[in-house]
Amino acid sequence: MATRIFIDGAAGTTGLEIRERLDGRDAFELIVLDDAERKSETARRDALHAADIAILCLPDDAAKESVALAAGSNTRFIDASSAHRVAEGWTYGFPEVIGREHIAEAQFVSNPGCYPTGFIALIAPLVRAGLLPADWPFTCNAVSGYSGGGKALIERFAAEPDIAFRTYGLNLDHKHLPEMQAHAGLDHGVLFAPSVVPAYRGMVVEVPLHLGAMSTGPHADRLRDALGQFYEGSQVVKVVHDETESELLLHADAPPRDDMELRVFGNEGGWNARLVARLDNLGKGASGAAIQNLNIMCGLPETEGLNL
Repeated sequence: MATRIFIDGAAGTTGLEIRERLDGRDAFELIVLDDAERKSETARRDALHAADIAILCLPDDAAKESVALAAGSNTRFIDASSAHRVAEGWTYGFPEVIGREHIAEAQFVSNPGCYPTGFIALIAPLVRAGLLPADWPFTCNAVSGYSGGGKALIERFAAEPDIAFRTYGLNLDHKHLPEMQAHAGLDHGVLFAPSVVPAYRGMVVEVPLHLGAMSTGPHADRLRDALGQFYEGSQVVKVVHDETESELLLHADAPPRDDMELRVFGNEGGWNARLVARLDNLGKGASGAAIQNLNIMCGLPETEGLNL
């Protein structure tokens, strides 16, 4: 029997991409509301109660409302908003870091944010291994395609084609900060510098490190090796080591991807390093992660329906 799926917020960027990845998969039966029904609380409540799994592609407040509307049901949730990423009773949906068994058994799964996906993938395993100190003042620099900002930012880049670079969060506050600290296992908040460029999709997340100033005294090669061991066997997260690389690119017309590449660049002595994650902000950073979590929750092959 097919698993009944309701995408609440199916008309948004993330919802549309999830729908595309589900097309043609007989394991799932989609509950679809027309334009008028999507605005009806009664219709949404009925759909949420009828679904086996609801995927929320909504603003934070609306996502919380959907969970409340489903009260009394056995519906399981994958929330792509930031509403529940550090909430009690919710499992953080990063299977490579949190553990697939926890997601498989969970009723409430919060999809990671796009920027935190890259940051946590790089830092959490190294903190756990004791190679990086949990009390280090970590900095994260990141650049994303404009689709991560939703319809409003997509329309702005279309209307203002002269925008070459947009940096934001200059008040040093960002909704991703709590999950970055919590799920990387850090004692302090992260100094986060996000930016957007005129590419539709794609993302580079970087953590620069002065390893020589750390009491743990790690070497760049040791960090790379530890990440390679941690993600060994993963079909989604790959640790790349190419000594000929001198630059990384984002392409304006890049196709959808649901994998993520991690790299560690070090200086000759290995005491300075740049840890870099490259991913699709709409793939492993959003819709692809939701499909991966859905597969795990349904006991299906983890990468089925993914663009790898």
